[in-house]
Amino acid sequence: MATLEKGSRKLLNAWAFYDWANSVYPLTISSAIFPIFYEKLFTGRDHYIHVFGTTLKNSALISFVTAAAFLMVAFMSPLLSGIADYVGNKKSFMRFFCYLGALSCMCLYWFSLDNIYVGLLFYFLGLIGFWGSLVFYNSYLPDIAYPEQQDKISAKGYSLGYIGSVILLIFNLAMVMKPDLFGITGEPLEAAIKAMKYSFISVGIWWIGFSQYTYYYLPKGNKNANRKVTGAVVFNGFRELKKVWELLSANISLKRYLSAFFVYSMAVQTVMLIATYFGAQEIQWSSESESTTGLIICILVIQLVAVLGAVATSRASAKFGNIPVLIAINIFWVLLCIGAYFITLPIHFYVMAGLVGLVMGGIQALSRSTYSKLLPESDDTASFFSFYDVSEKIGIVIGMCVYGIIDQITGSPRFAIVFLAVFFIVGVILLFRVPKKSALNQ
Repeated sequence: MATLEKGSRKLLNAWAFYDWANSVYPLTISSAIFPIFYEKLFTGRDHYIHVFGTTLKNSALISFVTAAAFLMVAFMSPLLSGIADYVGNKKSFMRFFCYLGALSCMCLYWFSLDNIYVGLLFYFLGLIGFWGSLVFYNSYLPDIAYPEQQDKISAKGYSLGYIGSVILLIFNLAMVMKPDLFGITGEPLEAAIKAMKYSFISVGIWWIGFSQYTYYYLPKGNKNANRKVTGAVVFNGFRELKKVWELLSANISLKRYLSAFFVYSMAVQTVMLIATYFGAQEIQWSSESESTTGLIICILVIQLVAVLGAVATSRASAKFGNIPVLIAINIFWVLLCIGAYFITLPIHFYVMAGLVGLVMGGIQALSRSTYSKLLPESDDTASFFSFYDVSEKIGIVIGMCVYGIIDQITGSPRFAIVFLAVFFIVGVILLFRVPKKSALNQ
């Protein structure tokens, strides 16, 4: 285990490399392979399953489990970050959640309808592991980089994560589409499902394997190892959130912006998490093979276009101001949600994927930078970003529950997608309430 000075190039690169290691989870498990695999399990039968003493639609079920996981993360984040900051063992926490998430991904190999409870448990733990590790990964940034280095190295981590996740996804796509080349035998559907299960294992191996480089160079973080964790320490993170909440009353611009973000972020994050399920159920694919290929291609399109969207949005905000651009993007999202109700053919879905990617990357990047610009002069920006993070997670919980309930009642995700337009409309109204005198409106 190496000891490197803060700001050293090797330490910064080692930190950023964790994005390369863990970004395969959100792309392969949350967005691409697992949603397709989950839908394939219901081939030849309806989309309903008897579970937890009731009958649920499969996409509604996964929405509720996802919401439960994010609710757990929202509660755990301030709890664990408060303990880790006090004791000084962030790397141990980060490694634990990394291994929990990676091993849970590998255990998805045994996910089946006959073993649904165990499968859902591993899906739940995978989410907990990924988001739990990010809490500590992000908190390392001020420890390993000086302020003037943080933007650049953070962007580098994002780039590494994008490249690494796409490389593994392409490999897994080849395995799913041409299983015979990898020695995977069976009927076409059976072989494809086997290949998807192997892709879950590949995610776990990739995540654990490449993260070792990060762990080797990150500081030990055990300088306070002899401190005892008391009740006061455990709830320190929640006290910090309460302090931020009280400070918001004195900052009208920030308070109103955060209210708008909370509402429209519910819809944005929900669309990200359910897009593949929608495409698998509602698009008229000509064959199972076209369905699998088309859905993964759409995810790649979204990834590629999102980068361009983030750049274009950044330039637009420099010219027109952050809030006006966010209002325009939210209006565009309203049109996308309404348009999604009418799409039926693969070509429609490909076009929609490109349009979603264009505003997906833009709204996420601009939302975070707008929040950063509105923060008061303070040395305690970590608490404000912790509040931002928890707000986002609670928004996801609400968004996924709303989606799941509408999908369950109506039997169609089309109605749920259209309803999400309401969140964007409310977001637009709230953004208009951000004081005009703010520099972000210029």
